[in-house]
Amino acid sequence: MRRLIFSLSILPVFVIFFGNNEAKSQDSDVLDGIYAKEHVPARKPVPYHHLREADMMWSKRIWRILNLREKINHPLYYPTNEKPIEDRYSLTQLIIWAIENSGMQVYGIDDDEFTTPISLEEVTGYLGSGSDTTQVETAPDVFIDTVIVNPPRPEEVTRYLMKEVWYFDKQRSKLEVRIVGLCPIRRYRKKLEGVDEETGELTSKLVCWVYYPAARSVFANHEVFNQKNDSERRTFEDVFFKRHFASFVYRETNVFNDRRIDEYQFGLDAQLEAEKVKDFIFKLEHDLWEY
Repeated sequence: MRRLIFSLSILPVFVIFFGNNEAKSQDSDVLDGIYAKEHVPARKPVPYHHLREADMMWSKRIWRILNLREKINHPLYYPTNEKPIEDRYSLTQLIIWAIENSGMQVYGIDDDEFTTPISLEEVTGYLGSGSDTTQVETAPDVFIDTVIVNPPRPEEVTRYLMKEVWYFDKQRSKLEVRIVGLCPIRRYRKKLEGVDEETGELTSKLVCWVYYPAARSVFANHEVFNQKNDSERRTFEDVFFKRHFASFVYRETNVFNDRRIDEYQFGLDAQLEAEKVKDFIFKLEHDLWEY
């Protein structure tokens, strides 16, 4: 009798256990591809080498602009859909996702020293999120106020401002660079009264500052598209660590309150001035050696 009672008592456990296993096996049979991706989600960023102040023979802070419209930068801009494609986000979508799900902290638009944290609501507000009140005609000559909620527009972020430090480590006898921060730049048509939004004034607005060393773990676990091989997907960390992007110098540290290049040079002269900064860094490393 006791054996019968014991058997009946454990029967529901077996039913639940085997039922869950069967459900899991059925779910695992559905795979969008021919293998399960396990490498990228478990990746960790390459750790920085230890750097002492005494080994910093020379350093220079530089700000760059990344234009995501350039072909080499397209993996950072696409996809622009609301939902990710094969768990693949654009860089701006990934930053929003990391703030919401990974607790990544971002900082104010006027604070490239990372001292003023801001919230997700402020970030999405800079991306165009919010609500508007408009009148909707529900019957002839009858209008009611209706609230329209506008979602954020990460696809309008077509540029990034990058802050980095170039330095020469005399312990390792090597010139290297480390990215310090990233700032999305939203470019959109500002809606003016009596003017269509598509023909409005083109406006640029900073969104937030992302402290890059704290975001590396998130960037290392998310893929970007590789045009030549779907099985060799690079990550965002790979793109930045291997310098697989195009950019131009926007500003460097200088005695004139770190003024921007476009404040004293324009057009072709500004491009030549930016190339002059890059050429100075190249010659600095080259002149340290004797051939």
